[in-house]
Amino acid sequence: MAVGTESFLHLARPLAPAAIGVQPTTAPLNVIIQPQAVFSILDHAIRRDIRDTQSTRVIGALLGVRAEDGMEVEVRNCFAIPHTENEDQVEVDVEYQKNMLALQLKANPREVLLGWYTTSLELNSFSALIQNFFASPETGTFPHPAVHLTVSTEAGKEIEARAYISAPVGVNAERAAESCLFIPVPYEIRYGEAEKSGLELISGAKDSENRAAPVVSDIEGLERAVDQTIDLLERVSEYVSSVLDEERESSNALGQFLMNALSLAPKVDPQDIERDFNNHIQDVLVVSYLANTIRTQIELSQRLATATLTMGGSDVLVAAASGESGEKGERGGQRGGKRGGRGGGRGGGQREPREPREPREPREARENGE
Repeated sequence: MAVGTESFLHLARPLAPAAIGVQPTTAPLNVIIQPQAVFSILDHAIRRDIRDTQSTRVIGALLGVRAEDGMEVEVRNCFAIPHTENEDQVEVDVEYQKNMLALQLKANPREVLLGWYTTSLELNSFSALIQNFFASPETGTFPHPAVHLTVSTEAGKEIEARAYISAPVGVNAERAAESCLFIPVPYEIRYGEAEKSGLELISGAKDSENRAAPVVSDIEGLERAVDQTIDLLERVSEYVSSVLDEERESSNALGQFLMNALSLAPKVDPQDIERDFNNHIQDVLVVSYLANTIRTQIELSQRLATATLTMGGSDVLVAAASGESGEKGERGGQRGGKRGGRGGGRGGGQREPREPREPREPREARENGE
C-alpha cells in the first residue's frame, strides 16, 4: 500500500522498564519548531570544524515546552554539544551537555529537555545510541519520548527537516541499548507576525549576489505591504471571476473562507476613509510640530542656564574677594582701636600737648660752618 509523504502511521510505543509509580507516555507527538531554533542549528552547522569533529554532521540538544497531556511539544531553543564521530565509534561530551543543560534551565526555568538534533537526514546505529541516551531516565526525557530532529544543511539545496520519536527494540538489554525504532511524527514551523517580517527580509538575500539584504525603513516596509495586499486582492478577484465564468471549479471551503474574511472588513464609504486618513495625517503633523517645538525650547533653556552659570560664577568670585578684603579692613581697624585704648590706659590720663620744635640743620651744613 502506497503512503503519501504527508501521511504518518502512528504505532504504539512499547513500554520500557519504568520506575515504580511512573507511567511512560505512549501517545504520538506533534512537534512545533520556532524559527530561532532552526537558525541556531544552521549557524552551528556553518561554524563546525571538520578537523575537530571528524564528522560531516553536528548534534545538539533541543529545549522547549511540553503540553500537559504530552501530545504536543514546542521547540524554542537549542545548544550545540561537542562530539567526535567516525566509522567505528562516536563520543559525546556528556559533562558539557549536563553543565549547559543546567545553565539553560536556570536561565529559562519554564523550558525542559525535549530531545536532540542533527544536521543529517541519515539514521544509523550511532543515531540510535544517542537517541537512547536522550530518552533514558537518568539523562533524558523519560517518561516522555525524546524528539529527534534532523535538518539538512547541504549547500545549494532547500532545507529539509524531519521529526522522530523512538521505540526500543532488541532481544536483550545490550542490543536494546544500541538500537531503536524511529517513528516519524508531524512537525510544523510556526512564527508570529514580527518573525514573519524578519524571515521575509532574510529571504530577500537569496536573490542577491553578495547574499545580503538591506534593512528597509518604515515607509518602504509599508509600501511593500501595500503592494503585497494589492497583489493578493488581484489574485482573489481573478479566481472569483474565473469561477463565475465557469472556467475553474468552485470550492465551498475556499468560498466560505473568503466570505468570512470579507465580512470582517468595515462597511465604510471611500470618501469617509479618505477624510479620516487625511485627518490622521494632519494630527500626526501637529504632534510632530509640537514635539520639535518642545525640543527646541528645552535646548534653548539648557543653553541659557549654562550661560547664566558661567557668567554668574565670575561675579561670585569678585564679590567673595571684595568681601574678604572688607573683613580684613574691619579686623585691622578693630585691632588698631584696641591698641590705642591700651596706650591711653598705660599713661594714666590725658597727655599735655608739646610745643613745636625748630627743625634741626643737617649735620653736613653744621660741620662746614664750623
